[in-house]
Amino acid sequence: MHEEAVKVFKALADPKRLAILEQLRSGEKCACVLLEPLDLSQSGLSYHMRVLCDSGIVASRQEGKWTHYWIDPEGRAKAVALIGELTAPVTESSCRSCRG
Repeated sequence: MHEEAVKVFKALADPKRLAILEQLRSGEKCACVLLEPLDLSQSGLSYHMRVLCDSGIVASRQEGKWTHYWIDPEGRAKAVALIGELTAPVTESSCRSCRG
């Protein structure tokens, strides 16, 4: 579980990747469109998109020489559930000395 969590948090822990996610909120975008507002080379965008795709939050498809990206609803739901799981209160104390 922790390996998947690390991928999600790594994807969300970069200002460029957050800017990319912001662009993808309105739907599928071609890499050429994503490049326009970002100060990135094509290889830089490729790196960030690989991190986002590895996390499962973003999905892609190839069309000619360009790749199109979108926020994957299932990946998004898993990321939201992961954050909920990691931050949910635990009712049982794990400290043996506190159990009285």
